[in-house]
Amino acid sequence: MDMAPLDRLAEPVRRWIWQQNWTRLRDVQEKAIPAILAGGDVVISARTAAGKTEAAFLPLLTRIVATGGPDMQGFAALYVAPLKALINDQYRRLESLCEACAVPLHRWHGDVSAEVKKRVRDRPTGIVLITPESLEATLVRRGRDAPRFFRDLEAIVIDELHAFIGSERGMQLQSILTRIEVAAGRERIDRIGLSATLGDMGLAADALRPRGGDRVTLIHGDDPGNGLRLQVRGYEVAKTDVRTTTALEGDAEDARPEAPPLVPPRLAGDLFRLLRGKTNLLFAGSRDRVEIYADTLRAMCEENALPNEFFPHHGNLAKAAREDLEIRLRDDPRPTTAVATTTLELGIDIGDVDSVAQIGPGVSVASLRQRLGRSGRRASRPAVLRIFSPEFAVGPGANAIDRLHLDLVQAIAMIVCLEEGWCEPPNPTGLHLSTLIHQILATVCQTGGIRPATTWKLLCDRGPFWTVSKPVFADLLRAMARPQARLIEQSPDGLLMIGEQGEAIAEAHDFYAVFATPVEYRIVHAGRTLGTKPMNVTVAPGQTMIFSGRRWRIVTIDDEARVITVEPTRRALPPSFSGDWGGVHDRLVATMRAVLASTEIPAYLDAEAARLLAEARSAWVDLRLAETSIVADGSGVLLFPWVGTRKLETFALALTARGFLAGTGRHAIAVDNCSAEGVRAALDVLSREPPPPPRAIVEHVSKPERAKFDHFLTEDLMNLVVLTERLDIESIPVTAARSLAFREV
Repeated sequence: MDMAPLDRLAEPVRRWIWQQNWTRLRDVQEKAIPAILAGGDVVISARTAAGKTEAAFLPLLTRIVATGGPDMQGFAALYVAPLKALINDQYRRLESLCEACAVPLHRWHGDVSAEVKKRVRDRPTGIVLITPESLEATLVRRGRDAPRFFRDLEAIVIDELHAFIGSERGMQLQSILTRIEVAAGRERIDRIGLSATLGDMGLAADALRPRGGDRVTLIHGDDPGNGLRLQVRGYEVAKTDVRTTTALEGDAEDARPEAPPLVPPRLAGDLFRLLRGKTNLLFAGSRDRVEIYADTLRAMCEENALPNEFFPHHGNLAKAAREDLEIRLRDDPRPTTAVATTTLELGIDIGDVDSVAQIGPGVSVASLRQRLGRSGRRASRPAVLRIFSPEFAVGPGANAIDRLHLDLVQAIAMIVCLEEGWCEPPNPTGLHLSTLIHQILATVCQTGGIRPATTWKLLCDRGPFWTVSKPVFADLLRAMARPQARLIEQSPDGLLMIGEQGEAIAEAHDFYAVFATPVEYRIVHAGRTLGTKPMNVTVAPGQTMIFSGRRWRIVTIDDEARVITVEPTRRALPPSFSGDWGGVHDRLVATMRAVLASTEIPAYLDAEAARLLAEARSAWVDLRLAETSIVADGSGVLLFPWVGTRKLETFALALTARGFLAGTGRHAIAVDNCSAEGVRAALDVLSREPPPPPRAIVEHVSKPERAKFDHFLTEDLMNLVVLTERLDIESIPVTAARSLAFREV
């Protein structure tokens, strides 16, 4: 007869559980114990506060105790997390458990003193809680010590796995894990991934063990939680009530943007009324918007002679200010609302909050699901979510985009997806050549010199960059060795060595991080700078945009100088009111279309949100969007393909390549100076022809250097990155055919 999971744990672990007064193990913990004790890679997914950390460490410490515990030579386990604050939280959480097992526990990140790190390096043992950047620094600076540090590792635990998947930082971490295995002389070291938000467990398994996901054990906790109380509140806002950036006057050096949007008064009043006196998280979007909302609510406290309860939390604030707010949320009984960007989505321990609120639809279903887990953690108390959805008031002649109230519709569609148990799957692996440059430099520094073939086998064949072929890898090495780059050079015996500029980069304090700040392009008209714009979309000359309160057509794009020149036009799609449109998945857009076509009124809408939804559905009928994707609009048309961001941008570029003036915005494409018949004829041709040659598209698009080392890529390599990671050329005929064939949902 099989032993109960609890009985399989080591005696010190069972004693610790008894001391915590636990009456039972959680579902995810019972499932994880036999899987982790058996060895091998494991992904553990469960809602926030379901006990995933203990699910990993109860059996992992049982293994460590069985193999010698504190007497082991080298570290027993690594715990890797994306945030220093999360490491500090987990240290507090695991300290008593590790002490009960006589297993040392160490924090290792940029805020830990050099003296403490030296003591740990001199006698490596126990469990280390570390960030990817600190782990990278250890390999690069102490490459010769890597076998001593890591040869006896039982496992590596990766927390918040979803935060790494498909990103440059995630590729770096995957590469580091492979390099650790090779340095330790091990074929495999067990990997344990933890996450509350995974859209596709199979893809998550592949991210944990590239090309080995079929051998990863998948565990999903079935703890039902305490339920959910949900409300979506609507607000009709006149465009005159929202301050936007206006056309700039004077010389370029005097140019400055206007203040961020004002908070609509009724929305501010509801936020104050519903959140005051409780502990809440309010996700407001960008850092500027966080500051505006926090300031507005603070001023309302002062006007009512009340102590302030509303405080901003974002990455630009000093660490001490962020930590003070996190401690207040967790330990202080005073009511507190953190007005935050995405910084409080991850599993930082802030205790249980009374409610989670957000302005607009948010960035993704996965993000919404993650935020929900911050509330309803106490027994018998449901999670509370409020979405506040401001929408522009519409009148005669209003733009079809405004009439459809797409922020509200997107919020409803996200809730539908959440109820169906769906969230966005991890992004498929791209080339990530910028991060590969970084990993080549790191590997050369770690080893002191390595052969090209060995480097490819380590990083690409065995490592995560498996989509990079040998010819592309060779082109990348040549690009790194160019006289204008000098990142690497080759010794007479064929070893890759660090080059002059590569050495300067590797010695810089920021070398170990692979993420870069968003690239800003100057927008210029008639020699005058209008301002700057982050290049987070793919655009080309001939497309349209709204900027500085006016509508423009893009004339030229200079990626090297980071300049876009524009000329006035009467056509362009307006930006989203909430600023949270972002990149969206095909399924979410399809669900939005179904919401518009439905007659069901969700019970969680307040009266104003229900009225705005009815108004959007009336526009859906008036515009005949159940029957067509093409809507006449002034001197041009609006095209609604109802596809995700990547396909939408690619299709707009395909139209631009055929001579149309086309630009994207909020789920639609605006085509200028063209009739509906002309667009329909173009769709017919695009649906029947094979996809256009990639070069015909990619040669004319902007190629901003979004990743840290993109500026070292040749033009051919940059074109390859854009085609692989930012566009979807193969989808063009399918998108055209879908746009011609829409019928009632």
